[in-house]
Amino acid sequence: MIEEFVTIAGCRTLVQRGGEGPPLLWLHGAGGGGRWTPALARLAERHAVIAPEMPGFGRTDTPDWFDTIHDVAYFVLDLLKALDISGAHLVGASLGGWVAAEAAVRSTDRLASLTLIGPAGLHMKGVPRPDTFLWTEEQATRALFHDQSLADALLAAEPDEAEIDRRLKNRFATARLAWSPRWHDPHLHKWLHRIDVPTLILWGAEDAVLPAVYAQHWAGLVPGSEAVVVADCGHSPQVEKTEAFCAIVEEFLGRAGR
Repeated sequence: MIEEFVTIAGCRTLVQRGGEGPPLLWLHGAGGGGRWTPALARLAERHAVIAPEMPGFGRTDTPDWFDTIHDVAYFVLDLLKALDISGAHLVGASLGGWVAAEAAVRSTDRLASLTLIGPAGLHMKGVPRPDTFLWTEEQATRALFHDQSLADALLAAEPDEAEIDRRLKNRFATARLAWSPRWHDPHLHKWLHRIDVPTLILWGAEDAVLPAVYAQHWAGLVPGSEAVVVADCGHSPQVEKTEAFCAIVEEFLGRAGR
């Protein structure tokens, strides 16, 4: 993996790259990016993985134009153009899945496929969901996993000052994008029919952040999409069930790339 900074729409952006093969653009969730995870390393065995840290998060700048989820969606399209990436497999997790969907309804010209992992962005009436902005750090960490030993390990690690600052910056960025209305775009559902590339909706069966019932809701709105629910898994299948997650994604991407 190599790191570099590129300027996209006037925003100095951290980009991590690794692997060779068809391009795969990875969009992180609310916890931020800037980390080359085991899932990214595994996907990089078959793909040229490009993992930017989105505007407002981590080591990437917070530009003046950074206000809404739509701004970040246009940023993603500008990034694909600036890096001259075509035929990209766009993969987004949680908040990143929402950004990926918003980008795809605007243009799929440079996309080969779309994979959404427990994405925010939609609202289902009558389906209760927690207000994550009221959670403590421990509650937010525990909600990521069905297997609480994984949460225990993360909570046992004492963050240094740089990590505390990173988390605080990420929270501010997340609040700017998802505070009101909470975690959804009331207009997104009207335009999901514009997505015309193979699409995978991937969800953890025990997701405590966004209920797994949303998987079929998304699949019913994105033409030709398929939904896969991973058993005994929370909101972060790429972390909790890395091997199963990568196998599902690689199989889908293999079919989508033909």
